[in-house]
Amino acid sequence: MAASAPSALTAEAVNNAGKSPEPLAAGAKPGKGAKPAKAAKLSAATLLRAQVLLDRAHFSAGEIDAASGSNMRLALSGFQKKAGLEPSGTLDEATWAALNADSADALVQYTLLDADVAGPFAPIPEGMAEKAKLSTLGYSSVAEALGEKFHVSPALLARLNPGKDLSRAGEAILVPNVLDTEPLPKAAKIVVDRSDRSLTLLDAAGAILAQFPSSTGSSHDPLPIGSWKVNGIARNPVYHYNPKLFWDASPGDKKAKLPSGPNNPVGVAWVDLSKDHYGIHGTPVPASIGKTQSHGCIRLTNWDVATLTGSVGYGTEVLLQE
Repeated sequence: MAASAPSALTAEAVNNAGKSPEPLAAGAKPGKGAKPAKAAKLSAATLLRAQVLLDRAHFSAGEIDAASGSNMRLALSGFQKKAGLEPSGTLDEATWAALNADSADALVQYTLLDADVAGPFAPIPEGMAEKAKLSTLGYSSVAEALGEKFHVSPALLARLNPGKDLSRAGEAILVPNVLDTEPLPKAAKIVVDRSDRSLTLLDAAGAILAQFPSSTGSSHDPLPIGSWKVNGIARNPVYHYNPKLFWDASPGDKKAKLPSGPNNPVGVAWVDLSKDHYGIHGTPVPASIGKTQSHGCIRLTNWDVATLTGSVGYGTEVLLQE
């Protein structure tokens, strides 16, 4: 029997989600002992609005996908800590009350601009040598470009816009409302925690400013635990590939200079650390953040590393911990 298609995610359903108590769990009766629906049973509309509000508050769940997962729980826990709530990682009534302090719509209409669809868009080759031959490592498709612009998975963007032509300037589409948020104040400290794969920004008093999911090393290239400093920031960096630094380099690989662009191996920014060869950087594969290992560096989505670079600078303290 074929699986049923996912239900439509309308602006009305998403923008009204979480503004009233969740329905009772199946079989429960109103009154004493009634239990709210479990987090895993929450609707896609509810999860989507929560992810957008978390993103707007600078507690990123990574790629917005309207699904429950480890990055979503991490974002909720961080937001709850900042709000003075129990960091349960679940969408309870108190958390919704705090999230609903932001009254903005989670989904808004956006009219595609000429610049959004102009490209050029081209497939990105796998090999380093082939990448090095290109003039830029830009987006492979308009869906990828729009996904990064609005912090959303291309699959969810398509689901939000059935029948829409994402390649046509002037087309009105539904997108997560993530472009009009307040910039972060300057951070005094970056804390990267390997145990939950989080990167947290703190102010001088130790208060949480923001939190992002991250990929933080592997057994071959462990996170360099200790205290370091930010040495500098490169935006849209050129990437110098040295196969001697990678245990999993392909046989025959040679040094290569890869052009800048969002599909560069370190994405749109490199935050250089005082530990040689280590940094905080973006990625060409946002869905992998918090899910896969890295080569020792701290990897964020492109949009999260762009936010980070606006809040830190030369000399910012960086604590890498277990």
